[in-house]
Amino acid sequence: MAAGEEEGSAAEPEPEQEPAAEEPPRSFKDLGVTDVLCEACDQLGWKVPTKIQIEAIPVALQGRDVIGLAETGSGKTGAFALPILQALLETPQRLFALVLTPTRELAFQISEQFEALGSSIGVQSTVIVGGIDTMSQALALAKKPHVIIATPGRLVDHLENTKGFNLRALKFLVMDEADRILNMDFETEVDKILKVIPRDRKTFLFSATMTKKVQKLQRAALKNPVKCAVSSKYQTVEKLQQYYIFIPSKFKDSYLVYILNELAGNSFMIFCSTCNNTQRTALLLRNLGFTAIPLHGQMSQNKRLGSLNKFKAKARSILLATDVASRGLDIPHVDVVINFDIPTHSKDYIHRVGRTARAGRSGKSITFVTQYDVELFQRIEHLIGKKLPAFPMQEEEVMMLTERVAEAQRFARMELREQGEKKRSRNDDDDTEEAIGVRNKVAGGKKKKRKAF
Repeated sequence: MAAGEEEGSAAEPEPEQEPAAEEPPRSFKDLGVTDVLCEACDQLGWKVPTKIQIEAIPVALQGRDVIGLAETGSGKTGAFALPILQALLETPQRLFALVLTPTRELAFQISEQFEALGSSIGVQSTVIVGGIDTMSQALALAKKPHVIIATPGRLVDHLENTKGFNLRALKFLVMDEADRILNMDFETEVDKILKVIPRDRKTFLFSATMTKKVQKLQRAALKNPVKCAVSSKYQTVEKLQQYYIFIPSKFKDSYLVYILNELAGNSFMIFCSTCNNTQRTALLLRNLGFTAIPLHGQMSQNKRLGSLNKFKAKARSILLATDVASRGLDIPHVDVVINFDIPTHSKDYIHRVGRTARAGRSGKSITFVTQYDVELFQRIEHLIGKKLPAFPMQEEEVMMLTERVAEAQRFARMELREQGEKKRSRNDDDDTEEAIGVRNKVAGGKKKKRKAF
């Protein structure tokens, strides 16, 4: 990323590898975390540090730059939040740390953890992301919080346009999910940010995968870093039971309903490839009496957070999401992940199924493979290095559902069309939670159609 930097500059020294400790530390105190923060960890229910925390925290506390490679759900946030808060205790200062994340949801989640860990020491953090009024954000920045958690685009916007706001005194920079930040083409924004923050700072770079772009960023932004790798090859957690089902694509909806009935009582996260399909499937399931809510990029920020909170509070048991939601989101109680649409990038599979079996719990994932997805599925199996078993099913029972599902599909299509019309007329998005029972609108809908033609 530095000017004229060659992709493969061979002279770059390799980041040193941490030597494996003989006796793993049993508590945060053993890692050198101060008592106040140990108590905060205890209140959050963090009893024992995770692998990445054991590797990264001691190094970070020594004041070194860190590259953390760890799969999702491995406690990465704690690995950078604790050293930052400890340094802040030693030298209190406003605008102390900046955390860059690829998605808005992840930013809010990291902010919650900073607030929870730092509540006893009065840490203030601000989230700066798109989809929210810039004026109120500018006011929050004027109060000079200790920690800013931001998506790169909106932060650059404030750096360029908000009077009096700068990061010249910044001491810590964290790039969480760095591979994803760069994949989303935030490279120019990250470059701009690196130019306006002090060179004399500590930098932590966390990523699930080490891509060429991440290596390039590491050369530009980190000084003599220590590499803390928890898993160098792509892995999924051991406690995750992974299955696939091979089905004709036209019966996909019926198979989904069958599985939701079979595994009733669990909480589900269902991944679709497009916003439209997420919305359609949510409507379909709701017409069949399931409590399903969508989460995708075309919903306003408030609706997205609302959906997430309903699911987190267990008021809804099924969350349908696009890949926007598949990384970094810590929803503790997802029992089953369903890949309704197979991910086109095999690495996304790792992140999707990483939503379940988190922090030592067990979980299931089921991937739908239609006649068109065979090659993608083989790539996933190749990436994770194992053959997945088929999920046991009764085909006859699925076929008995097709009639009811077809009717619900029809209603869902009508609702989608009506929402589209509503959106055009008042330019707002509906998270379908408020979509009124369609059955009583069918009659009205037919009249409307006659008028429309």
